[in-house]
Amino acid sequence: MTNAVGPRAVFGVIVPSTNTVVEHDYWTAAVPGIGYRTGSMYIPRPAMDSDRDFEALLGQIRGSLDAAVRDVLTAEPDRMVMGMSAETFWGGVEGNAAFERRLREATRLPVTTGAGSCRAALRELGCERIAVFSPYQPVADREVGRFFTEAGFRVASVTGLRCPTATDIAKVRHDRIRELVLSLDAPDIEAIVQVGTNLSFVAQADALEAELGKPVIAINTATLWHALRTHGFSDQVQGAGALLRDH
Repeated sequence: MTNAVGPRAVFGVIVPSTNTVVEHDYWTAAVPGIGYRTGSMYIPRPAMDSDRDFEALLGQIRGSLDAAVRDVLTAEPDRMVMGMSAETFWGGVEGNAAFERRLREATRLPVTTGAGSCRAALRELGCERIAVFSPYQPVADREVGRFFTEAGFRVASVTGLRCPTATDIAKVRHDRIRELVLSLDAPDIEAIVQVGTNLSFVAQADALEAELGKPVIAINTATLWHALRTHGFSDQVQGAGALLRDH
């Protein structure tokens, strides 16, 4: 038994201090016996309304990551989950691999990242041609597209919502997201992928998946699925899409 609230496992989850969505999504999934200990990366300047500001935001994440990991490790988690995504896509496939290596070496724990989870999910679902959307600026969308392309997927488009601040990501209305998803869909698109963990999309992705008849992957669903499956847990979760329900 890991502890009283996580008798099967406790996952350490690292999020930016501006993020209000990841914890909600994981606890809403209500996987029995799985607990979470969240650590925050301090973001004092959340502006991201230009490429320059977005890169400055990443600088804040990089500068505070080690402290957040340090704090979470005091709870003795069984796995480290990155509840942020942009940094895990940076530098393409090798950039993601280097990030994961660094985190494994620092924590001596198995690691789940957003980029790695999305790649694993698309392979599990057998999808190759994808459309992607994010809350990001172009500088980050290019890195997202680079990662998926290097990972072997055919990327039709990467569309950013261009949110002005990191906190504004959580304020994007569902009707705006729906309009965007419908505009990305086409007969040759095999899956639609959402990145940016502070964007509330898990339940909406499930509904859109049923409507469109194809996978619609929310990154928070992908990271939870990856963490569970690679940790040996086969729990099926309703209301979060086919990935957690059927795979």
